[in-house]
Amino acid sequence: MQELRNVSSIFFVPTLNIGREKLRDNNFINAYTKDINKEHYEDCVFLLFKPKNLTKFKYFLDEEYERTINIVDEYDYEDGYVVIVYKLDESFKGDFELIKTGKYSQTSSNFQELFPKLLRRLDKQGYGKEEELSVQWRIFNKTPDLVATWEEKLGVRFSEKMEVWPIFNPEKETLDITKIKNE
Repeated sequence: MQELRNVSSIFFVPTLNIGREKLRDNNFINAYTKDINKEHYEDCVFLLFKPKNLTKFKYFLDEEYERTINIVDEYDYEDGYVVIVYKLDESFKGDFELIKTGKYSQTSSNFQELFPKLLRRLDKQGYGKEEELSVQWRIFNKTPDLVATWEEKLGVRFSEKMEVWPIFNPEKETLDITKIKNE
């Protein structure tokens, strides 16, 4: 079973400007702030893929090297897994720290503007359906529907000071390929 998107995937990957279609087409799995099997990179995000078409993935990777200077490393794991390590934008370092401490609504307006308000929901074939508010926009703005969902789920009344998304969990944000393969 594929793991649900973690905080790194939701808030760090969109800042790389890769595009949802390219991620989906290359079988993006999740993103992480470190890999237990590799050296530590400061202020980076590790994107895990399991490409179905290696030729297409190589083309994507070549395009990425042309598009950005922020690729720090890339490496393979057995069974077709590939990791690309990107350097995060230094100008948003404070915002990334706020995300890591669960203070989503306190991020800067410049950071929040990196995320679209509306997204076209895609079906399994990749065709667009109706537009809906992005999860990031809902989290930054603590939308009533998200507050209500969490209040019902947790059985707690939320105050205005409370954030409406789970806090960054280092265990879920650390790539452990053995764990991924066993799921």
